[in-house]
Amino acid sequence: MKTLRIGIVGARGHVGAELIRLVAGHPAFDLAFVTSRELAGRALAEYIPGYAGDLAYTSPAYEALPELGADAVVLALPNGKAGHIVQQFDDAGTDAVLLDLSADFRFDDGWYYGLPELTRTSYAGQRRISNPGCYATAMQLALAPMLDVLAGPVQCFGVSGYSGAGTSPSDKNDVELLRDNLMPYALTGHVHEREVTRHLGHPVEFMPHVAPHFRGLTITANLHLSRPFTREAVLARYRDRYAAEPLVQVGDAAPWVSRIAHAHHVELGGFALADDGRRLVVVATEDNLLKGAATQALQNLNLAFGFDELAGIPLMRVAPEAA
Repeated sequence: MKTLRIGIVGARGHVGAELIRLVAGHPAFDLAFVTSRELAGRALAEYIPGYAGDLAYTSPAYEALPELGADAVVLALPNGKAGHIVQQFDDAGTDAVLLDLSADFRFDDGWYYGLPELTRTSYAGQRRISNPGCYATAMQLALAPMLDVLAGPVQCFGVSGYSGAGTSPSDKNDVELLRDNLMPYALTGHVHEREVTRHLGHPVEFMPHVAPHFRGLTITANLHLSRPFTREAVLARYRDRYAAEPLVQVGDAAPWVSRIAHAHHVELGGFALADDGRRLVVVATEDNLLKGAATQALQNLNLAFGFDELAGIPLMRVAPEAA
């Protein structure tokens, strides 16, 4: 099996650390470079528990990135920062796959939008891949099986651990402000609200909140239906839709966010119906750093290079002490 070289740009954050571990453990991927301006010159092993390689962080000029010979480059940067780097690769005419973890290209029809369970049939060898948002992943997987019978906008109440706010200091990752608290923010027009509405082709109203726990998110989705359903019919739809998807687990009871941390899949459950059978509530949980970001990135890299989509992805939960 040919070994492919993967570069990661902007890997200081929580998602970057998860992606480093996943790429390092992949049977056909090697880390080509990992960049961080703040950590340049420091060994990855100092900051990434479980990483046993000898690579160090570097800080090359963006213009030099196409010359580093990576087969794929993952952009793990804040929103609004990817465009200049993408332009360097476009100008250089390299064949490298670019995978962007930010929201910068999720609305660009020239990029493949990589939520594999829902979009893999539209992958046609694109070398530019946009990774979906964490909340957007959970919402779309929760809604997709009922998409053809939705009546009116869907309301989604979301709660995430503060790792979703990144490592740059803010109110949303200040553990003292979050202590015994639930912090609402961006209650209309959130980028994930627009993302889900665009890619599902159905209006979604999203209300995000940050909680005091570190990782894991939950979505409670309120769906109005165009005709009555029984609970058995709803469950059959979800189980049939995701029967062949190891990274989407359909249960009966509503899943708990505390049980999804360090797992690579999304859990769906609850499935509560109003008495008239025309209002459904579905609960979805996921680890925002894994299936919400790094795990999904690895799925997309596998897809781009023709590997089994689950290559390098542990199907068992990763023990917290190892992560």
